Amino acid sequence: MSTATTAPPSLTSVFVRLKLALLRNGLRQSAGRTAAYVSSIVVSVLFATGMTLAFVLMRGSVHAGTVTVLMTAVLALAWTVMPLFVSSGDETLDPSRLVMLPLRPRLLVRALFVASLVGIGPVFTLCLAVGAALAVVRGAAATVTAVIAVPLVVLVCVALSRAVAAANVRLLTSRKGRDLAVLSGLLIAVGIQVVNFGVQQLSRSGGLSTLEPAAEVVSWLPPASAVAAMEAAGEGAYAVAAARLLLTAAALAALVYWWQRSLVRLMTRPDGSTIGATADAGARDKGGSGLLARLLPAGRTGAVMERGLRYIWRDPKTKGAWVSSLAIGLIVPLVNALQGTGSVYFACFASGMLGILMYNQFGQDTSAFWMVAQTISTPADAYAELRARALALLVITLPYTVVVTVATAAVLGDWSSLPDALGLAFALLGAMLATGAMASASFPYSIPQDSAYKNVAPGQGGLAWMSILGGMLAAAVLCAPVIGATVYLHLADEESLLWVLLPGGVLYGALLAWGGLRLAAPRTAGRLPEILAAVSKG
Repeated sequence: MSTATTAPPSLTSVFVRLKLALLRNGLRQSAGRTAAYVSSIVVSVLFATGMTLAFVLMRGSVHAGTVTVLMTAVLALAWTVMPLFVSSGDETLDPSRLVMLPLRPRLLVRALFVASLVGIGPVFTLCLAVGAALAVVRGAAATVTAVIAVPLVVLVCVALSRAVAAANVRLLTSRKGRDLAVLSGLLIAVGIQVVNFGVQQLSRSGGLSTLEPAAEVVSWLPPASAVAAMEAAGEGAYAVAAARLLLTAAALAALVYWWQRSLVRLMTRPDGSTIGATADAGARDKGGSGLLARLLPAGRTGAVMERGLRYIWRDPKTKGAWVSSLAIGLIVPLVNALQGTGSVYFACFASGMLGILMYNQFGQDTSAFWMVAQTISTPADAYAELRARALALLVITLPYTVVVTVATAAVLGDWSSLPDALGLAFALLGAMLATGAMASASFPYSIPQDSAYKNVAPGQGGLAWMSILGGMLAAAVLCAPVIGATVYLHLADEESLLWVLLPGGVLYGALLAWGGLRLAAPRTAGRLPEILAAVSKG
């Protein structure tokens, strides 16, 4: 009696079902994740529909080829950097999970490639590629070219993303990778500002015709070359169209080969993240604390300052907050200055952004604050702790405030307003330090360490808003004398006396910071148990 045997399912179908199962199970984890995923689908569909419609409306325009080529290049760039920011949200981006399975690299690449085509991103890319084709295709030859070019655009984008992810998987699963995830929102904000500035510049310099030289260069870079091939075929340049299609196909083959080599290297070589760790640790121990400790003051002040500065470099949440404040504090005044709508006084925005970092000083310690609390027994100890934390912040904020203010004045050419703008910025910084110290003692809250996107523990959002908004309003009130003096000197046509505001602002800011630290010290020393309980909830 013979038994019928069924052929095992192909590896590709297994991976496709695995990708669908990962998506389905991820949606079942929580209602919030389901809502976020559904919202992302709706937004992607609406945006893709709008872009496709815009491409269709551009059909016949002399700039249709320029726009479609550059948009495809931007889309490919997004696919390139996407793995650096969303690796924690897509388990299939980490092929190291498959190391123990007996899979051949070629079969694995093919299965992963097909599975990668399942999701919002590939469908969104397909919609944009079809829209680009509708905008530039004219004639039968261009239509045939589009049938080949549109899938090539999608395949190259997906292969580019996966090749980058496989080549950087060690980075994506390390602390540096988590740092990149924390900074993703900042890069998006910076990108929006750059796009906004670029659009304004285009409107002033003659419109889309100024982009034609850049589009001509990009048209030979895959996958934008596939879109350019459709336009070339419609114009009768068949040799150029064929060359651009072959270039895109060659890029796809090269990306798949790079991806396969990265998988082989990943699955056959040991993880080198801990190799030499003992030797590195010995070298660090031999070198002592290094140059930083030698530059800082001795005693408690230097130790606390060094700890705060190392937090900035090593802790992802602290690093993200600092980089965001530094970038936004520079972007806002400079972008407004470049647009011709700014003022030197916009540089005070940098002081405000950096001064916010003084708020919730104990939250970054989380439950480890108990070790700090053990060293505080009197208001004098609390004052020394708060003063050292403020000094660590000033090591970066003081020179940075000067750089931003000088750069803004240079862009505007308004050097006469530099002294009073600096004085006002220093006064605001001192006020922020003062109110930040009081807020740290009165409204501490926990910063979750297990989430890259949550900066406040559940149930403490009100404390965070009260701390930041109340402190900023109080700082603005404290700066009223310097603001009033600046306005008075301008209205009274006493511009020759504005330089007095520089030393006056420095002195006033220093007095505010000193007074705020003195007032916050006894409150900190008397609320150590409450502070520890508040910062330990995350």
